[in-house]
Amino acid sequence: MNGRKNSLKQPSLPIILVALFLLTMNVLGNYSATTGFDNTLTAFQDTTPVKKDTIPAVRGTDSLKKGDSSIVKNDTFDIKLSKDSLDAPVQYKASDSIVMEVPTKKIILYSKGNIKYKDMDLTADSIEMDNQKNEVIATFRRDSAGNMIGRPVMLQADTKMESNFMRFNTKTQKGITQSTITAQGEMYVQGLKIKKISPTEYYAARGIITTCNLDTPHFDFRTPRMKMVSQKLAVTGPIHPEFEGVPVPVYLPFGFFPLSQGRHSGLLPPQFTASDQFGLGLEGLGYYKVLNDYFDVTLRTNIYSYGGWAAFVTPTYRKRYRYSGSMNLSYQSTRLLSESAKEEFTTAQTFNIAWSHTVDSRARPGQTFSANVNAGSSKYNQYVTNNPMRNFQNNLNSSITYSKTWGTRFNLTASANHNQNNTTELINLNLPNVAFTVNTFYPFQRKELIGESKWYEKLGIGLNTNLANQISIYEKDFSLSKLIDTMQWGAQHNIPIQLSLPPLGPLQISPGISYSEKWYSRKFTREWNQAAKKMDTTIEKGFYSSRDISFSLGLSTALFGTFTNFGKNSPITALRHVVRPTFSVSYKPNLAKNDYYTMQTDTTGLNFYRFSHYEGTIFGPYGEGEFGGISFGIDNNLEAKARNRKDTSGADGGVKKIRLIDGFGFNGGYNFLADSFKLSNISLYFRSTLFEKINITAGANLDPYKVNARGYRINEYAWKGGHFSLGRITSGNIAISTSFQSKPKDDKKAPKEDDQFSNPNLPPMTPEEQMEQLAFARQNPAEFADFNIPWSLNTSFSFSFSRNFKADYSGWETRTNANLSLNGDFNLTPKWKMGMNTYYDFQSSSIQTLTMFISREMHCWQLSINVTPVGPIRTFNITINPKSGILRDLRINRTRYFYGQ
Repeated sequence: MNGRKNSLKQPSLPIILVALFLLTMNVLGNYSATTGFDNTLTAFQDTTPVKKDTIPAVRGTDSLKKGDSSIVKNDTFDIKLSKDSLDAPVQYKASDSIVMEVPTKKIILYSKGNIKYKDMDLTADSIEMDNQKNEVIATFRRDSAGNMIGRPVMLQADTKMESNFMRFNTKTQKGITQSTITAQGEMYVQGLKIKKISPTEYYAARGIITTCNLDTPHFDFRTPRMKMVSQKLAVTGPIHPEFEGVPVPVYLPFGFFPLSQGRHSGLLPPQFTASDQFGLGLEGLGYYKVLNDYFDVTLRTNIYSYGGWAAFVTPTYRKRYRYSGSMNLSYQSTRLLSESAKEEFTTAQTFNIAWSHTVDSRARPGQTFSANVNAGSSKYNQYVTNNPMRNFQNNLNSSITYSKTWGTRFNLTASANHNQNNTTELINLNLPNVAFTVNTFYPFQRKELIGESKWYEKLGIGLNTNLANQISIYEKDFSLSKLIDTMQWGAQHNIPIQLSLPPLGPLQISPGISYSEKWYSRKFTREWNQAAKKMDTTIEKGFYSSRDISFSLGLSTALFGTFTNFGKNSPITALRHVVRPTFSVSYKPNLAKNDYYTMQTDTTGLNFYRFSHYEGTIFGPYGEGEFGGISFGIDNNLEAKARNRKDTSGADGGVKKIRLIDGFGFNGGYNFLADSFKLSNISLYFRSTLFEKINITAGANLDPYKVNARGYRINEYAWKGGHFSLGRITSGNIAISTSFQSKPKDDKKAPKEDDQFSNPNLPPMTPEEQMEQLAFARQNPAEFADFNIPWSLNTSFSFSFSRNFKADYSGWETRTNANLSLNGDFNLTPKWKMGMNTYYDFQSSSIQTLTMFISREMHCWQLSINVTPVGPIRTFNITINPKSGILRDLRINRTRYFYGQ
């Protein structure tokens, strides 16, 4: 049988047909008429007959005697295996037919043929298996319109190949293909002819390498010959790029392309910049070195023609299920054109240290360690050229924390903290800080609870102890002697005693006793200097202590109200109001009366103020005065039920809850034992998430007393004197934020939150690395434009004010702060997107920063333009680069900086 048609129509004798039928059934297995052929071909059975022992059995004349018998033995060592037998099962199927040529031992699969052999999975329109040669040949066919049908596709290990023709040897694992495309990570490799010489090695003639997934790519690198190691690398001969089918006259003698995912050592290419203040420059030039599976280092440099330079060393370490972290050591030697006529250049040497470390909770149960350090020169952020957001970062903060827990009762936390103000150049160091906590335990509770508990068994006791050491120093005065001179320590102990009583109807009763004590290392005394007409402060070092105790009895409950009298056509079906009033009676003796004193504050001699010796210490002073009174508060929550217009079923599923007000209320107190100012300030608050879109948070402090002409409080309520007023708002704040965006064009392409920084081929990133990526995205928003979201808008507004003492204690002043932040983007066309990000400060009545971007979607490439026209450092950047991460550094870039306003 030499062909498909002949094998189906050739006449044969009945005896031959029976023999062929039995042989075919023995080899092919069962035939399924409904689903086509789907069989498993094992190794051909050996047709060599088993040899029998030719030596006849020895029989004597008395062979019929007891004990004599005929013995026939089979020789089991002479079984021969056919040389052309397969070493593994073959699974095959086809949708049309399967034809077997018995003399040549060939099997041909027609239409949607599929063969699975070991780790090879081959699919094609026509597949021929030659058992004698151990070869598999796969081809396609064309329909009446000339379209290609059933192009061969082979999957083996991590490699996928799609070709017009395939010839493959199942034993040697060698083969040859024509017009082949294979995917290697982010790379697509094409070859007119590709020869496979081993499971992982290939040779290609007239090869093409690209990251564009089209059959005719927008850009590629072409080479006459190439060698490729699957999922590792590709090495080429002479190579040149080509765009839209047009060769670019840039030729290289060879090419090297990494195809594997993960980390690889290598050079980091720079980008060219130009600035009137810094000169011409190369930014980002460096080297990345992988030291081992757990450690790598990145070195980058910035070099400018006016003599300035910067160096960045970033080691990163990680051990799965144990710990991970990274460090960034930065040094800037800034040299830029001066704005002053006295000097040509302004020079500065600044540094910054950033360290992030996290420990997996599974490494040491009961213990945690974390570090987040950001410290350096106060002017470092001022001279960062390519990060407008960092130019406005005026505070640097650091925290290193270790915590250990013993069971469920004891906890120890040790930490070191750092805070630095870049404007005032004041540095605060808090180290070490130690906190020891004993969770509430019940000493009188029985080990085995039998029957009803006694009231005294619910008496609970706890302990909170904090020890802290603080150093405050200005950057210009940084020295060891100054560190020791400004060092102060303190401690605070708090012992809460509480009694859990059963509810009394709808009321929850909570009695309690709290004892607290503070230790100080210094005492401040302020005195009016009559000669100098100013306030002088004296600091006395030593050991000082102060204590406080309070007794309380609290009552709380909750009231619920529902209003449902709405019309049938009303979109609202019900309103639900929850009121949670709290009321407590407490007494606190004036144990801190010796800590306070009265002192003159101005030259008139009429205004005095009560100061504490411990104002300015770590834990601060206790409140002055004896308190015997009440504390009260009311919290409210308001929700609504609205009909869902999209659901007309009328069932409960057609009604949805809407949160109108998450919480609003007030808190205050009244001291019956005070000789003046018995009513405390009233604290007001409001929280809401309107329409689950607009977040509103507000708060205020209401003073119910009047003030004199100099702004000092007098013991007279604000609503007395014929003019009704609830009081004065002495401080307040409000913050409003919202975010809107259109629906995605394609829900399948919508980004998932969990996938923002995930890559299965790379280790998990540290929080510091995530922040670096977010910072890069903010600096270059055009490179991260999402064309699947037609438009988006984010805005936030904040306003705050407070009434404080003037610096010279001559009176009071109100300080306000208000700002507005806006950022958004929209698609000009399906391929063009424009956006902006701005920050407006109302106090200075000016735009502090403004960043705009334009992005062009070009399938496998992207054009991005980023402009910062307003800010300490104004920038312009245009970049054209491939989207693929492996070719991100293959970019055309133009960047310019303009320092100063």
